[in-house]
Amino acid sequence: MAFLDNSGDIILDAVLTDTGRYRLAKGDGSFKIVKFSIGDDEINYGLYDKNNPSGSAYYDLEILQTPVLEAFTNNASSMKSRLISIPRTNLLYLPVLMLADGVDGSKRMYSPATSGSYVVAVDTDSVKSQPTGLFGSNNAGLLNGASPGNEPGSIRVDQGLNTTEISPQFNLDSDLVETGYIVQIDNRLGSIVAPDSTAAPAAVSFIDDDNIASYYFSLGTDAAYVNGIEVTGDQQQEASIPSVTPIRGPRGTRIQFKIQASIELQTSTFLFSQLGSTIASGIVNGSPPANVNYIDSIVKVTGQTTGYRIDIPVRFAKV
Repeated sequence: MAFLDNSGDIILDAVLTDTGRYRLAKGDGSFKIVKFSIGDDEINYGLYDKNNPSGSAYYDLEILQTPVLEAFTNNASSMKSRLISIPRTNLLYLPVLMLADGVDGSKRMYSPATSGSYVVAVDTDSVKSQPTGLFGSNNAGLLNGASPGNEPGSIRVDQGLNTTEISPQFNLDSDLVETGYIVQIDNRLGSIVAPDSTAAPAAVSFIDDDNIASYYFSLGTDAAYVNGIEVTGDQQQEASIPSVTPIRGPRGTRIQFKIQASIELQTSTFLFSQLGSTIASGIVNGSPPANVNYIDSIVKVTGQTTGYRIDIPVRFAKV
């Protein structure tokens, strides 16, 4: 599905995703376009030349003539940079999403381990053995994928303006506050559960043809996952912010969750042999060295208001 402008300056290439084509082919009325996204992945705005000797009509000529890829039908490889419309012209900063690495000692927010990833120990033996080289000091980055409710460690993402130019005592403008988040994870490897001791499984909103599960969490509706970042008293002072949140300016909301390893990872090594690798590792608790199977993956967190996305590296490990 494509629309081509004969002037040669503007090309609009609109396609259905694989899921859209599937629903269209079913012919049962489930196919209905209710939303669309616009992206500019290939555009380099640094090519804008306001000093072009030919005049203002040529300032953006190189941008308009930049070759663009045909739209992808695979949702996993398209729309990396999505566009949003904000009518206000007085914005100096836009909010970001940041990992809250170990900023809240009372809840033991684990930082990514020395590998740069959060490590999900997929079974009880892997949790107990704590293979060296996979976990950081004091089990930093370790997530109990077998029984998430038994460990306080979780993944937390904070949202707001990461700048010291605006005091954190100011509220983030309402149209910039993330009121909903989309969390995506490979459904073959794990699922999203509540960050509290119940570790209640979250409801899957959608699983696409690539086995990527999407979870939707909203402020007010999913209180176990999404909350406002409330900082009061002396914690509002700039020097105290790192101990509360990595966001240095006005703050919006945060999302927090745990990961439950899939039954396939807990009970077999099949997916590890198909998708992962094996490394030799020492064992902290005095047991002899053992091999560790692991699979590296990504958990994506996207804000529904601004479209800002953060990719969180996750390593599923099995001794």
